[in-house]
Amino acid sequence: MRVAAADGQDAFAGFGLPGAPGSAAFWAAVGAPSSVPAEGGGWVTLFLWRGSSPVTIEFESWSEPVALRRWQHTDCWYAEVRMPARLRVTYRFVTEDAFHADPFNPAGAGGDRSIVATPDAGEQPHWPVVGADAVLPVPRARIRWASERLGGRRTVRLHPAGGGGPMVLLLDGDDWLYLHPAVTAFDSAVAAGEVPPVTLVFLPAKDRVGEFACRPELWEAVRDELLPLVAESGTPADLERLVVAGQSLGGLSAVWAALEFPGLVSRVACQSGSFWWTPDALRAADPLGGPVGGVIAERLRAGVDLSGLRVAFDVGEHEDRMLPHCEVTEGLVEGAGATVRVSRSASGHDRAGWRHALLRDVGWALRA
Repeated sequence: MRVAAADGQDAFAGFGLPGAPGSAAFWAAVGAPSSVPAEGGGWVTLFLWRGSSPVTIEFESWSEPVALRRWQHTDCWYAEVRMPARLRVTYRFVTEDAFHADPFNPAGAGGDRSIVATPDAGEQPHWPVVGADAVLPVPRARIRWASERLGGRRTVRLHPAGGGGPMVLLLDGDDWLYLHPAVTAFDSAVAAGEVPPVTLVFLPAKDRVGEFACRPELWEAVRDELLPLVAESGTPADLERLVVAGQSLGGLSAVWAALEFPGLVSRVACQSGSFWWTPDALRAADPLGGPVGGVIAERLRAGVDLSGLRVAFDVGEHEDRMLPHCEVTEGLVEGAGATVRVSRSASGHDRAGWRHALLRDVGWALRA
């Protein structure tokens, strides 16, 4: 679809917007980006910005940046972006000196990002729409953890959803506290009976590559330092039933921990695990171009008994280069005896697309 080229009176009428771009009536009607069916499938989504200077949209790991065009000599800047079927994506506007959330979109993800979904992307029950400037609820219970093995200090927040229960260790915990409202979402899912009562443990990362890259220090520290602190905190938590939830490098680390620390990790919710990882991958010109499945696949082929493991795998259906690495890992884990659940989300490599899978897969992991 293309906007009208005449005087602009109904230029964006196909997207439900009245009046000439830049007029008072036009801006009064603008809301979140709207989508219309595209020829040949998928969608065309209209993004708008009001200002006097050039602006670009950056998408989270899905598309190259898109420059907006100015409508004639008005303050209206626009881009019609072709999107595939089933996509939920995080984006932000970039001006000369700053990043901005979309001021017309009520769905935010932190102070400078917004979330948009195509009409067929599906709902994400339990995740409320929160503005970019919203202050998300932060649990009062916390642990000041000065780790001898990892070094440094970090604050670990604890939340007993539904009164507490099995422990759910959320890697990259600060993202689930301050960008996406996991406290609210888990409370809602527990109240609906879709997830049993759990105790959320929000573990922030200080060095994602160093801590998540298939090394024992993090998991030794969790076992020997963090879990005793949780037990002493007074927060209700069943430490005998532990679910580790991780995304990207966090997903890699969670599965690696299940292989190497089976007495600690027997339930995993993994979204878009970085199974391309090898010790040399990040120094390569193409990190995802190495052996399919990376070191995890190599370890699994060497032989391991995973009969006590439950692991849910999810990956964005638009992560074309991630899919081969994830698919081979999923098959090898199941072949080693684990109980496996596999799904695909309507997203790219994007936390906005992982949110529904997080709740669903934690609930599944605790059903046994």
